[in-house]
Amino acid sequence: MITIENLPALSPESLYDILKKEFADYINAALDANLSIEYAHVADVINIHFPEIIEEIVFTLTISDDNIEIVNLATEGNYNTELLEENLIEFITVKAG
Repeated sequence: MITIENLPALSPESLYDILKKEFADYINAALDANLSIEYAHVADVINIHFPEIIEEIVFTLTISDDNIEIVNLATEGNYNTELLEENLIEFITVKAG
């Protein structure tokens, strides 16, 4: 689990909108890729899924007024998600920091 300070405090809805509008372009440019990304948002939780790479949800974000927690849900045998996680952390740090 990674924790990022949430300053200025982004609401779950705001972060969800930012992810939907900007994250795909950000990560695709960083990785020189064309990944499709799906998002689900319920209350203070956002799930992120890369359906072309991994069948299950890869990351869960839990947003509070103070911080954003990122949990990598990929299991050992799956695709190496370190690059995806690094880029997600960088993106959120810029947007929430």
